[in-house]
Amino acid sequence: MPVIDVLDSTMFYEETGSGTPVVFLHGNPGSSHLWRKVLSAVDLPARLLAPDLIGMGRSGKPDVPYRFADHARYLDEWFDRLGLDEVVLVGHDWGGALGFDWAARHPDRVRGIAFLETIVRPMSWSDLGEGPRSRAEAMRGPEGETLVLEQNVFLESAFTGGVLTPVSAADMEAYRAPYPTPESRRPILEWARSLPLDGDPADVTERVERYDTWLAGSGEVPKLLLTFDSSPTLLIDEQTAKWCEENIAGLETRHCGPAGHHAPEDQPGAIAEAIGSWARRHALAGDRQS
Repeated sequence: MPVIDVLDSTMFYEETGSGTPVVFLHGNPGSSHLWRKVLSAVDLPARLLAPDLIGMGRSGKPDVPYRFADHARYLDEWFDRLGLDEVVLVGHDWGGALGFDWAARHPDRVRGIAFLETIVRPMSWSDLGEGPRSRAEAMRGPEGETLVLEQNVFLESAFTGGVLTPVSAADMEAYRAPYPTPESRRPILEWARSLPLDGDPADVTERVERYDTWLAGSGEVPKLLLTFDSSPTLLIDEQTAKWCEENIAGLETRHCGPAGHHAPEDQPGAIAEAIGSWARRHALAGDRQS
């Protein structure tokens, strides 16, 4: 599979097909492995790409803080090195936020954007239920170092509590493999501490506010929100979906059934079908090369 030099490191990505580039961006603590069943089911004349974010999956682990800006910088270079233009973006979790951020800064290179279970607006502590709130407090405090770096709790729980059906042993091992040591898990902890709550962290809140402005004013760019049910910890619940409909221009919403936060593990077929039908309806994918 392809690996490309990016800045002072390398980035791994899955790639199949040809035509319009459709880029699938994963979140925390995943990798391009999250998209494996979706990629194989998408029926489009397109070039499907799924990178591993820097420090995650099979990408390199440079000596950087792994803040939002770091991920965006390496991802910018990845897009540029591959010469990707007229891109359709698909983002989950922090991958969705990075996709929004990239689109807002490169509006002339985006044809459409689909998203699920991601950060669509700055949040407040009061938006969180009791469980997510206590989890976020633990991640941000000194206990976070022990839980995430030493005990690897964030990753181990993600694909059991964050899905309706736990992943197979082989797939769980694929998710674990990039993080054999406490230091290798630093990107997971930084992402866990980055949720923009009541303006903190300020740098992430500023990024989200900036891409919210783009989302509200870019009606010419088709957008697709995929929603789910049956999980009490969904990032995009019914109330947030309503906010999206009222504040994101050019938006369509497609419900894809019951799923946990890591929905591509639970509903890959429904996600692939929704993206494919939306892209065909808006003529987003075709034979033009990136």
